[in-house]
Amino acid sequence: MGSENLSQDTLAEQLLELAIKSGAEAAEVYQSRSLSRPVFFEANRLKQLETSQAEGTALRLWRNGRPGLTVAYGSVSAAAMVERALSLSQLNQPESIELNSKSQSSYPDLGEDVPIEVLVNWGSEAIALIRDAYPDVVCTAEWECDVETIRLVNTKGLDCYYTDTTLNSYIEAEWVRGDDFLSVADGQTQRGDLHPEKVANQILQRLIWAKKNVSPPKGRVPVLFTSKAADMLWGTVQAALNGKRVLEKTSPWTSRIGKPVIAPTLTLYQDPIAGPYSCPFDDEGTPTQFLVFIQNGVLQNFYSDRTTGHQLGTGSTGNGFRSDLSSYPTPGLFNFLIEPGSASLQYLIQKLDDGLIVDQILGGGNGISGDFSINIDLGYRVQNGQVIGRVKDTMVAGNVYTALKQVVLLGGDADWNGSCYTPSLIVDGLSTTGRKT
Repeated sequence: MGSENLSQDTLAEQLLELAIKSGAEAAEVYQSRSLSRPVFFEANRLKQLETSQAEGTALRLWRNGRPGLTVAYGSVSAAAMVERALSLSQLNQPESIELNSKSQSSYPDLGEDVPIEVLVNWGSEAIALIRDAYPDVVCTAEWECDVETIRLVNTKGLDCYYTDTTLNSYIEAEWVRGDDFLSVADGQTQRGDLHPEKVANQILQRLIWAKKNVSPPKGRVPVLFTSKAADMLWGTVQAALNGKRVLEKTSPWTSRIGKPVIAPTLTLYQDPIAGPYSCPFDDEGTPTQFLVFIQNGVLQNFYSDRTTGHQLGTGSTGNGFRSDLSSYPTPGLFNFLIEPGSASLQYLIQKLDDGLIVDQILGGGNGISGDFSINIDLGYRVQNGQVIGRVKDTMVAGNVYTALKQVVLLGGDADWNGSCYTPSLIVDGLSTTGRKT
């Protein structure tokens, strides 16, 4: 299922032609085709193999400046889609039409397809490594190869497409010890190759640390967020860098360009060719670009789509994305990278006299205010530079903006957590509460 197959489909051209003939002054077609092949393991054994396909088409048009958007899946009638979009446009207020006309048409396919047998072998290998060390642990896993083709065509002459192949793995290891239940989860997202040994070793390290339950530290202590947990901090930062938030003046950094906003150890950026979340163009057909948001703690740029960029006077940064086919493009991120340090995770741990490691959290999703109070699903206490055991019934509270001004050390162990590439980091002095063991 390559990009050339979608580019040879005539539905998009039919929709554009019919939309103009029906009175629209401009139109755009966004098409997505996907093929997913997940492999499921349950109770340490292969459970099932699946193959699922999906195909969706979104038509966006403007008549008298009023936008109308309609979505269909599978085989569709071009006439019915155009008629529905025109009807919906009557319900909306006129807006300026922001369509891109300049873009390279075809891009190299991203990633490599992997056979089902390889996914099964990877999953079996990872589970075997874990259970060789801990026979009582029960593993659930999913290993998957996803292939998606995107095509974007509009009446200003834009026609661009690419195919993206992504590999994902997820393993959850459950360990029941009497009344004590422990769940450790980890995974990978890559293009071309997954590393079962790396995932297994990360889970094994957590199981070693969790052999003993201990009391949590009290009061304000340094907290080490692993690369798996640090993403909790970056969600608020991504919202504050959103050009739409700047226009609404809800971002606390609205007037802070060129000024320090977080610790000077931190540099945040996006890179269109980095990792499994690389992307050649956004959902408006604008080429994505390398963009530094914060350099050594100093705010440099916000990200925007075409409409937001026009209103800000900065132009689009290539960050107009749809949350799904039925949504209009809005400012979004395809990847978000935090420049790592050089220290190992073990070195970071050795720098803690009495502190806390946060590895998995319950909840999250702090708002633009940055205030958070999180329950630790999986965390460990450190004394004199050594992990002494797992903490339970423990909470950490603080404010993201304040915490990121107090980052004292960055790890060199950056990894992808969703589309965020982040290292482990130590934040000095967060409030902790917990129950004695």
